[in-house]
Amino acid sequence: MSSTGTRNYAIVTAAYWGFTLTDGALRMLVLLHFFRLGYSPFTLALLFLLYEAAGIGANLVGGWLATRFGIARMLAVGLATQVTGFLLLSAVSPDWGAALSVAWVVLAQGVCGVAKDLTKTASKSAIKLTAGDASSRLFRWVAFFTGSKNAMKGLGFFLGGLLLETLGFRGALWAMAAVLAVVLAGVLLCLPPMMGRARASKSARELFAKNRGVNILAGARVFLFGARDVWFVVGLPVFLYASGWSFTMVGGFLALWTIGYGVVQAMAPALVRRSEDGLGTEVPAARAWSLALTLVPAALALAMLAGAPRADLYVPLGLCVFGVLFAVNSSVHSYLVLAYACSEKAAEDVGFYYAANAAGRFAGTALSGLLFMLGGLPACLIGAALMLATCWALTLALPTDRSASLARAA
Repeated sequence: MSSTGTRNYAIVTAAYWGFTLTDGALRMLVLLHFFRLGYSPFTLALLFLLYEAAGIGANLVGGWLATRFGIARMLAVGLATQVTGFLLLSAVSPDWGAALSVAWVVLAQGVCGVAKDLTKTASKSAIKLTAGDASSRLFRWVAFFTGSKNAMKGLGFFLGGLLLETLGFRGALWAMAAVLAVVLAGVLLCLPPMMGRARASKSARELFAKNRGVNILAGARVFLFGARDVWFVVGLPVFLYASGWSFTMVGGFLALWTIGYGVVQAMAPALVRRSEDGLGTEVPAARAWSLALTLVPAALALAMLAGAPRADLYVPLGLCVFGVLFAVNSSVHSYLVLAYACSEKAAEDVGFYYAANAAGRFAGTALSGLLFMLGGLPACLIGAALMLATCWALTLALPTDRSASLARAA
């Protein structure tokens, strides 16, 4: 492995840390600021819908653009777009009416959603490029990248609450925009602009005709991340606050949950037995871990519906177990998509896969507010269990050898 590849991996990882720290802070800023202003759970979910929906198109287009113009350039575009989104959000005025405020925040959140997924697609594609063909190194690098960035997101949740208390909504956004501007300058100065450039797909048919492994894994990813966000985005924070937890306690729990999730993700290579071909044991592991994960929200929902006392204690504990199992699932999926991806067009394959990821987050976010209004947190947990059962069923069709993976879907 060349020192240049290791250097570029370190630069991309550091840049994505900076991005994720501010992105996590943004979520907490928006959630707490507008909940404090009296917005309903459904309206809070609405504020994040365009953020998630924008990621679907951003991943598809971003993967193609990264292949056409280079990964480093798209990483820089993603960072610059996030700065723009922060500045748009900072323009919201208390004097505006509710309808205008919601519309403006949804639009600005959409810009930030585009930024997030452009940056993610470019960063994940860079790992495939810098790690080379060694499957063991690829798994380690992907696991460390995804784990550390989620730990940064957890720190971002805490940072968002802290900045809201100390600098206020507008001041916090300006401070985060300044930090990202510094990160952007570092990327422009340190990464070769043509890194990862290749022949891009010439038609929509070619772009969407991914190999069988990527297609099936993308489908599973929709339901995996939908199952997390269906309780995480609105349901759990509102449930805990209604149960007597303070804003600080709610934000602290979400931060610790996300940090712990990231730590477990980074440890995933030690928890999953490796195979020489990179798929033989990893695919069965994806099946086993997703089945185990399905049981957790189902058990929690049954306990709540049965009226078990102290739900404000056993639900967070149970969701910590969920976090451990979910982290391993996510890490294995993140490795598998790069293992299945075509090396020449890794950015397009990764973009297609993370478009599915964004679709799952969109569905989970919408259902989080809707299901909570209809049946409280138990309804959110039942929705999560059903999504995870579908995810597990899809993993049964994942190919365990590369020749089967490369067979195009009909």
